[in-house]
Amino acid sequence: MTSKPKLSVAMCTHNGQVHVHHQLSSIAAQSRLPDELVVCDDGSTDQTANIVERFSRDAPFQVRLHVNPHRMGTAQNFANAIRRCEGDLICLADQDDLWHEKKLEQFYQVFSRMPQVGLVF
Repeated sequence: MTSKPKLSVAMCTHNGQVHVHHQLSSIAAQSRLPDELVVCDDGSTDQTANIVERFSRDAPFQVRLHVNPHRMGTAQNFANAIRRCEGDLICLADQDDLWHEKKLEQFYQVFSRMPQVGLVF
């Protein structure tokens, strides 16, 4: 019996305290929850990392926060977040997104029906 693919969300943050709570809430409201959320913070000087930490305490899925010891920039920070994901499928999230409640469900369904697909957006 084949196990279901694990779904990860890789999120990058940097000084996003104004928006990040809304994005975290939209991920937690998904009709198909992720199996994990990996957040890589790129040296925020505001409360972004604290907001993620507080969210992680009651999140309905595993949340792992990594704070980079030095600034990496957007591309390298996303590469870092992707490397830290344990899922078979990875969905990228910006800190200031708001997701439609069925985004992950639809993403997951496409890959479940057509495993040869390499990218969905």
